[in-house]
Formats: sequence, structure tokens, C-alpha cells
Amino acid sequence: MAKKKKEKKAAEGPKVVKGKFKVNPGKPAKVVSSELAYEVPLFKVFIDQVREKGADKPVRRDIIRHNGSVVILAVDDSRKKDPLIVIERQYRHAAGQFLYEVPAGKVDAGEDRLAAAKRELIEETGLRAKKWKGLTRYFASPGFLGEWMQVFLAEGLTPGEARPEPDERIEIFQVRLSEMLRLIEAGEIRDGKTLVSVMLYARLRKRK
Repeated sequence: MAKKKKEKKAAEGPKVVKGKFKVNPGKPAKVVSSELAYEVPLFKVFIDQVREKGADKPVRRDIIRHNGSVVILAVDDSRKKDPLIVIERQYRHAAGQFLYEVPAGKVDAGEDRLAAAKRELIEETGLRAKKWKGLTRYFASPGFLGEWMQVFLAEGLTPGEARPEPDERIEIFQVRLSEMLRLIEAGEIRDGKTLVSVMLYARLRKRK
């Protein structure tokens, strides 16, 4: 009888939420063991045995640990109706193609995230911004990557000299927001951080 009740409960499907939905991130699962499997300057790979809630025994999770990244939605807000978004074109070997992206970069150990965003914007584009605001933060691929990506809105831009890394070959464009949204809808923008930041910015603008 108990088994039938359990099967019936499982078959009922997901709960239907009416009204506001409360987000509950819960607590971290217990790590039974953690082994460093691989390390390079950018990240470390760990093999963890984790006892997750509701599990009868520990499960293996292969995790990439990273200091985190900052994402900069740099906007020329002098065009109030259709502002210009700063976009970079660079080759991404993992994707096997050139991608069009908003500026971004890693956070150094112990570095403040806003300071990292300001540094990355200057290094990649030469731009400085008078106004900075945190928009959101998210996990890019939480199935195996423990990396926070913090998105900042940068406005009041002034030009300067870029200082890219030796292996960075970046083309810089300023693209109208309306054109960026068209490209997104057409499936031509394939970079996750750019999709998240541009679409969120466009939504927030509509509320004003």
C-alpha cells in the first residue's frame, strides 16, 4: 500500500504555484571527500563525493572551481530612445567560431568585483564609465562549473586607450539596443552573458 501511495505521489507531477513564487536556495550538500584532479592558472577541477538531500548514498560530482567573472554592459546613454551597446567580436576556440559579446573577464584572487569590472572594461575597450550599477549575477553552467558571473551596467562612457592581454584580439562595435534585440531574436547572438545582460537591460528600461 505504501509503495502505491509513493508511486501515485510521484505521478502527480510538479506543484502549480499561484501568486508569488518564493525562491529557496537551501543549504550546501555535505561534501564527503574532495580530490584535486587538475589545475591550471584559470581554474581547478575537483572530484567530489557529495551526499545530497534525499540521496541514499554519496554521488560523484566533477566540478570546475573558478574565482568568478565580471560582465560589463557598457551603454552609451546619450541616445535615450535607442542607446548604443558596446559589443566585442573575438574568436572563441571552445565554440569554434567568432562570437559577439559584451566585455567580460575573470576576477583575480581577493579582487573586488566592481574593481575587476572597471579594470576589464579599460583593458578590453579603453572605456571608462562614470556610473556603475549591479544588474544581476548568475551561474553560467551549474551542472559542473562553480562560477558566479556578476553583471554590471556601466554608463557615462568616455574613451581611452585599451590594454588587451597579449592573446586577446578584439574588435569593438557600438550597436543600437533595438538592433541587438533583433539579432537575439534571430538567433545570431550565441553568447550567454550577452543574452542575459542585454535582455534584462531592455526589460528594465520598459518599466521606467
